[in-house]
Amino acid sequence: MMKWGEKPYHSLDYMLRERFGEKVYKVTLNGGMSCPNRDGKLGTRGCIFCSAGGSGDFAADSSLSITEQIDRQISILSAKRPIHKYIAYFQAFTNTYAPVEYLEKIFTEALSHPGIVALSIGTRPDCLGKDVVTLLSRLNRQKPVWVELGLQTIHEKTAAYIRRGYPLSCFEDAVRRLRSEDIEVIVHTILGLPGESTQDILNTIEYLNHQDIQGIKLQLLHVLRGTDLASDYEKGLFCTYERDEYISLVISCLEHLRPDMVIHRITGDGPKDLLIAPLWASRKREVLNLLHHQMKESHNYQGRQTNWQIN
Repeated sequence: MMKWGEKPYHSLDYMLRERFGEKVYKVTLNGGMSCPNRDGKLGTRGCIFCSAGGSGDFAADSSLSITEQIDRQISILSAKRPIHKYIAYFQAFTNTYAPVEYLEKIFTEALSHPGIVALSIGTRPDCLGKDVVTLLSRLNRQKPVWVELGLQTIHEKTAAYIRRGYPLSCFEDAVRRLRSEDIEVIVHTILGLPGESTQDILNTIEYLNHQDIQGIKLQLLHVLRGTDLASDYEKGLFCTYERDEYISLVISCLEHLRPDMVIHRITGDGPKDLLIAPLWASRKREVLNLLHHQMKESHNYQGRQTNWQIN
């Protein structure tokens, strides 16, 4: 029996209300870090889809202190609605790619803020040294710490094309080490990577069903201005999804995901001033409304195509 509120999938909003007793919002933070795919350790141009702002196109100004970033975003969000609890989300680039002393300083500052109830850290599996995991484990005993890993795909050919820079075994090792410290893991996947079929995507979903992860982000492939992916798109080397194609794909992914997996994202919207394709992605609310309507009308729900049972 489903128990996810009004939605036919285990949404982040539902999980947060269950855990914290009310709606919780994210504040996106910038720790001023880089990435091994940009500073020359692995490469200098980033992943093929990555804009100049990295994964932090919507993150705060890194010239501000962490407390100032939090307070500024809380001021904007609380002016629109009554909010009492927030998640500190370190989003821009690779947020464990710095000396552990610096990480401890900024993560502790975030967790010390009275409005913050959890810490979420976007990073790479190959940037989680033993000292970093030890730090995260200690912080996890103060308030919940979640680590978001950018896997994107399980297919090595695609991983090489997007310049991910690490093998699948590195991801599996990172998950094991984080989970041994009871740190929750959220995995980023991209739907629509060039050369991947629907079955390739579902193979990634099935693989993740068998990993000890607690959440997933289903991200639509965006083509952003200034990226190497944009060059390939403009050469006609691949096409992006039409809206209805994407909605059907997401429904299939949800039906093949085990039902306890928390869905942290189901589409995504790139910066409008950078977005080249698909342009319909900028109408995020419309996409979500259509998705929910179609799932309700067709009686689709998360886990329907699996043998997993909801506890």
